[in-house]
This record gives sequence, C-alpha cells and structure tokens, in this order.
Amino acid sequence: MSRTFLITGVSTGLGRAFAREALAAGHRVVGTVRQAHQMAEFTNLAPGRAVGMLLDVTDEHAVDTVVQRIEEETGPIDVLVSNAGYGLEGTVEESSLADLRRQFDVNVFGTVAVVKAVLPHMRRRRSGHIVTLSSMAGLTALPGVAFYGASKFAVEGFSASLAQEVAPFGIHVTSLALGSFRTDWAGRSMVRVPRTISDYDTVFDPIRAARRDKDGKQVGDPERAAKALMTVLEAEDPPVHLLLGSDALHLVRKGRRQLQEDMDAWAYLTASTDFPANDPSAAATGPGAT
Repeated sequence: MSRTFLITGVSTGLGRAFAREALAAGHRVVGTVRQAHQMAEFTNLAPGRAVGMLLDVTDEHAVDTVVQRIEEETGPIDVLVSNAGYGLEGTVEESSLADLRRQFDVNVFGTVAVVKAVLPHMRRRRSGHIVTLSSMAGLTALPGVAFYGASKFAVEGFSASLAQEVAPFGIHVTSLALGSFRTDWAGRSMVRVPRTISDYDTVFDPIRAARRDKDGKQVGDPERAAKALMTVLEAEDPPVHLLLGSDALHLVRKGRRQLQEDMDAWAYLTASTDFPANDPSAAATGPGAT
C-alpha cells in the first residue's frame, strides 16, 4: 500500500537515503530542505511522488504551515521521519550555553515541533508511524559530545513517553539510535567548538582527531539503514527503540553494563531512602495524602 511520508532534512545523508528507499518502494515522499535550489533537485528524484519543501524546523509557525499544506495538497501523512539535526563537538567547559541552546533548538525543539504538528492528524485517523532520529550518544554517554548527547537523550525520553501516550490511537513511535554512518555528519555538517583550554588537550584532542580520521570510513551504510527503517515500518509490532550499527550495539551494551553494575553495587543505599515499612508517617505522605 502506498503511503505518504514526511521526512525532514533530505538534502544529504540519512535523510536522503530514507527518502530514496521510500520512493523506490512506491511511496510518496515530502522532503524538507533548507535552500530553495534543493527543492527542485529533490522533486526530480521521482516527479509526481517526490515533493521538496523549504522548512526550518526551529520555526514553529512554518512547521505548522508546511504540515497543513501537505495534508491538504499531497495527502494524509502516514509516516513522519524527523531526521533534521546536526552534531556539536566540544568539551563542556569550552562550549557555551548558546551552543547548547542552538543544539536543543534543532535536535529537540525542532523534533518536538514537527511531531506536534503531525500528531493531531494521525490521532484523528487513528493511525500513523512517527520516527525520531537519535544516536548511540543518546543511550550511553560519550566524551566530547556532551551537548549533542544530551539532546539525543532528550529525544529518546520524549519518544518513549510519546509512544505510551499514542499507542491507544494506533500510532507507533520508533526512535532510531544511530551509530557512525558514512554521511557528512562528522564532516562538513559537524559544528566543532574551538579549543581554548590546554588542560583538555590529552583528553579531547585524540577524540577530535579520531573522528576526523574516521570520516568517510564509518562502518554504517546509509542505504542499509534505510532498508532497516522500511522493515520497521512494515512490522506489526515495531520497536520503540532501535539501534542501527554494530558500533552502536557495542557501545550501548557496554554503557548499560556499567549502569547495571552501579545499580547493583549501590542498591542498598538506593533502598535506604524509603520510609520504613512500619513508619506511620509513610501513610500520610503516600499517594492520595492531603
């Protein structure tokens, strides 16, 4: 069955790969871009089924307008892939609050704005699939990308809560936690905070150098990621969280083992903060207490 996709950020990388795969499967795809000349380029991928639209996901009014236009002119949005975003690399101390706000404006608030614009239409139809783009850095902490990771942790939490809220309406939510893919994410699209504090040289310089050296040689194949997405979209019971990439699987498993070890080692202290079971004051502060 042909469906209508809205995919944000289709000019390059995974967004373009997702769009190509959906078009190859016979679906209609509205892809958003940031520059006017990219609209025609995208539409030419499949005239009649590919539609390019200008959109800055940080402009909430523009997001609402574009979604309404798609619903009226192209058709009901069956699948949303909120792909638009970027990476910020830098230590916490060397990065500014303005860097953090911009990172969240695009990666978090932009994602939420698009989801909120699409959601009322899907809810009324009692169907739809919302796909958010996360990262392995959104499931396990990685040094040198704290602000980026924080934004993706936010996307993961948002998506998981959303999935529970909309499940009764027949709407699925999947957050894709990406490993390293051969896109320009770590190249020209990466925003790198200038180095200013020499104390971090031995900690961070190797990380930055390794990421640059690895650019173009990442293990992840965008086309295979796109095929994996299509598999998820066809599943009767799709996952809320899906890791893509063997490096993501390795690093997230490692991080979760560390979390489990911390929980087990400190479980006694965790439990020690509860009221004693025979403490009469516990009842007075429990659920429903006034």
